Amino acid sequence: MKKIKFISLMFVFVLLSCHNSEKSLSTKYKWPTSTPEAQELDPEKLKSLVQAIRDDKTYPDVDSLLIIRNGFLVLEEYFHGYDAETLHMVQSVTKSFISALVGIAIDKGFIKDANQKILGFFPDLDSIKNLDERKRSIKIQDLLTMRSGTDFYEREFGSPNFELNRLATGWDIFYLDRPMISDPGTGFRYDTGGSVLLSAILKKVNGMHADAFAEKYLFSHLDISKTFWIKNSEGYPHAGGGLHLLPRDMAKLGQLYLQNGVWQGEQIIPVQWIEESFKPHVIFRVPEDHPYKGYGYYWWILKLDPKDETKGYIYTALGLWGQFIFVIPEYDMVVVVNSDARGANEGHPITFLYTYVLPSVQDQDINK
Repeated sequence: MKKIKFISLMFVFVLLSCHNSEKSLSTKYKWPTSTPEAQELDPEKLKSLVQAIRDDKTYPDVDSLLIIRNGFLVLEEYFHGYDAETLHMVQSVTKSFISALVGIAIDKGFIKDANQKILGFFPDLDSIKNLDERKRSIKIQDLLTMRSGTDFYEREFGSPNFELNRLATGWDIFYLDRPMISDPGTGFRYDTGGSVLLSAILKKVNGMHADAFAEKYLFSHLDISKTFWIKNSEGYPHAGGGLHLLPRDMAKLGQLYLQNGVWQGEQIIPVQWIEESFKPHVIFRVPEDHPYKGYGYYWWILKLDPKDETKGYIYTALGLWGQFIFVIPEYDMVVVVNSDARGANEGHPITFLYTYVLPSVQDQDINK
């Protein structure tokens, strides 16, 4: 692999028979606020970034920017008519939420562990196509790390991802029937179908669709007030990119992972799952000064300093068209960006993270 694209996934939601629903939950949690100065961030650098976004030339198409430092919301800006109460598509950031749900399901005993083989959850499907020993050996971990070994791929018109998104039913069967092209756990190949299958597995093991499971075991604990999840006609939420959230609620997932799965004194996600999610199960073969390090359980891993890997890492939930949750443990920081960007503009949040946000930290110096 010579080059890692910032965004490598497209969702074409043309499901004429899908059911879209918006759920509201009572919310009590309010982010504590502070100033950048009080949390040792350079306010002038952040003001310059906001102005660069607002001029709509340097960083066009950014819709929201939030920064949490030391648990305080220190910057919250919206653009292009968006505000704090506007739901935004999160695209493949959805996958990072699905990873959290799988960790919770394991902790609750619904799933044994990440090494459990996926076909064991579908014993009634004796007519699975292209069945061989490779397919029989696919594990949950292989789906979480994009190493299933199937031929599933993204982007192009007519791709398996495009075809799946056109189906009103049978997303799980469509994925289970895919031909195998490599041994599971060997090669990284971006794969939305695997996250969709994990949604079906969650339904198999606990009787609830992933959206209901999320509301019971995750969203309600985080006081997430609004959700909107695209579904097919069978009621399956699209686990690869169908979730819409408020930016503040996206930040809650980042803060939850930053706090090792603890929210207001309650262990929501096991710390062991956070550690496994942030572990580079996949190492990318890129130039030494490239920001990307690898891939965990539906989390991208970036270097805090691309030139010096010893400085630490940035754990990133990433979605098409410029959706990001950056979790930066060394700086006790979470950064959320929503965009409606295309092409090269999709990677702009990574650019200004390194050129504005990280250099604004005054009590640490990544340039040493």
